[in-house]
Amino acid sequence: MELINTFFNWEILVRSFPMLLRGVSNTLLLGSASIVFGGVAGLLVCLMRLYGPRPVRLLAIAYIDVLRAMPILVLLILIYYALPFVGIRFSSFTSATLALSLVLSAFTAEVCRAGIENVPKGQFEAASALGLGFWMAMRKVILPQALRVVVPPLTSNAASIFKDTALASVVAMPDLLKQATDAQALMANPTPLIGAAIIYLAFLLPLVRLVSYLEERGKQRLAAR
Repeated sequence: MELINTFFNWEILVRSFPMLLRGVSNTLLLGSASIVFGGVAGLLVCLMRLYGPRPVRLLAIAYIDVLRAMPILVLLILIYYALPFVGIRFSSFTSATLALSLVLSAFTAEVCRAGIENVPKGQFEAASALGLGFWMAMRKVILPQALRVVVPPLTSNAASIFKDTALASVVAMPDLLKQATDAQALMANPTPLIGAAIIYLAFLLPLVRLVSYLEERGKQRLAAR
C-alpha cells in the first residue's frame, strides 16, 4: 500500500495533470517542428551530398558525419549556453528545436541517400530521355520510388526525436519531463514522473508499432519481387 501511495497516488496525479498537459503540448510542438525542419534540411543536404560540386559534397559529408557523431545533449548545451558568449542568444524552445533538427537532418540525409541510390540507374536515364529536368525527375520519378525504402527508417528517426525532446528540460524548456519534475518537487511525490512516463508511452508506442509494421511490409514487398 505504501508503494502505491508513493508512486501511484491518484490524488497527486489528478492535481499535477494540468501541469503535465501543458508539458505534453510543448513536447508535441517541439517534436513536430524538429521533424519538419530536420526532414526538409536532411533532404537538401542529401541532394548536396549526391549531386553538388566536389567542395559542396565534401562539406555535406563533414556536416553529416559530425552531427551523427555529436550527442544531442552536448549540441543543445553548446547552442543554449555557449553561443551567448559570442552574442547569439536563443530561447530554450528555439535552442532545442535547432539542436534536434540539426541532428535529425544528418540522419535523414543518410537515409535519403541510401533510398535514392537504391533506385536503379535506368530510372534516371529514362527520365532524362523523356526530357525531364533534374528537379522534375527527382519529384516525379526518383523520390516516389525512394520513398518506399526510406519511410520505415525515417519513421524510426521521428520516434527517436520525440523521445529526445525530454533533453529540452536541461535548458529549462517546460516540456513534459520538466513539468513532471517541477510537479514532483512541488508535491514531494514521484507520482507526476510516473504520469509523464505513461504519457510518453501513450504516444510513442503507436509510433514504435508503426515502424515495425512498415519494416515488415517492406520485407514482404522485397520478397514479392
